[in-house]
Amino acid sequence: MIEVKGLVKTYGAKRAVDGITFTVKRGDILGFLGPNGAGKSTTMKMITGFLRPDAGTATVDGIDVTVDPVAVKRKLGYLPESAPAYPEMTVEEFLRFIAEVRGFRASDAKAKQVERAITLTHLAPVRNQTIETLSKGFKQRVGFAQALLHDPAVLVLDEPTDGLDPNQKNEVRSLIKSMSKEKAVILSTHILEEVDAICNRVIIISRGRVVADETPEQLRARQPGARLDEIFRTLTHGDI
Repeated sequence: MIEVKGLVKTYGAKRAVDGITFTVKRGDILGFLGPNGAGKSTTMKMITGFLRPDAGTATVDGIDVTVDPVAVKRKLGYLPESAPAYPEMTVEEFLRFIAEVRGFRASDAKAKQVERAITLTHLAPVRNQTIETLSKGFKQRVGFAQALLHDPAVLVLDEPTDGLDPNQKNEVRSLIKSMSKEKAVILSTHILEEVDAICNRVIIISRGRVVADETPEQLRARQPGARLDEIFRTLTHGDI
């Protein structure tokens, strides 16, 4: 579903992403890990068509993101960092707007997709609140709701449990896991327990390059008895 080959992105003298290559199949939940500044968010923005790579290719369901970025966006749901939204809109107004952007123009089709997204992300108690009045956790859920509203085949989620309390984190993880059989999921996270909880593959990047692409079990086998954070530090040269 996702194929990345030799992606490169440079900002001035800094090469933020340096030849990253990997694939993600339907049914995969890929944990995308790395220290701050390693290139995770930049890679995800290139896959989703929000940034154009300086070199390399990224395809989603066979569509090259540099050739037809609009078609790629139809195939995927993207939760960017900090879940940006229009603060003056209510939750329901925002999701109705997203539904229209996604092509659900008929009122019944629009209502159906919005209700589904609200139900899946447990937003009913705040559906009529403006987004600017919501807690960080609820804002994050609104971002997740817009990403899955059109039931995409690919989900690209940048820190989807950021700001959620432990119960909310478990709810989101369960939801991602339940949907994963029919989707390809890339999940960026700083929470190593999330890898154990839901990911069947792990990619660790450091300084713009892939330093591990393995199952969680293979990752643990590198240093038997070591904690995941210790293995992570070893692979990323102690960067945080």
